[in-house]
Amino acid sequence: MSQAPTKITFFEFLTPLITSGMKTITIRDEAESHYVPGTQVEVFTLETDQKVCDIKILSVEPLLFDDINEFHAEQEALPLDELKRLIGEIYPDLDQLYMISYELV
Repeated sequence: MSQAPTKITFFEFLTPLITSGMKTITIRDEAESHYVPGTQVEVFTLETDQKVCDIKILSVEPLLFDDINEFHAEQEALPLDELKRLIGEIYPDLDQLYMISYELV
């Protein structure tokens, strides 16, 4: 069995939202859906690979692109239209996504 991931990356512009506790979920594709609830993960910036903080994974749930709504936008600390545009840019033509919920450690 493979090890639970211990590192996750975020765009640099999102990291203040994580460290402030405003952003409490991330939406990823299947390749990044293998985080394990209860594990602690180090957060790094995607662009510069700088460590930002540690988070604890709370849950990993399947989520369809069409089901992304205001609740998710609130948890992401982004306007819904911006969130959907961003997800669409990162994962074009992908409907099956995963919502990873977490909290600061």
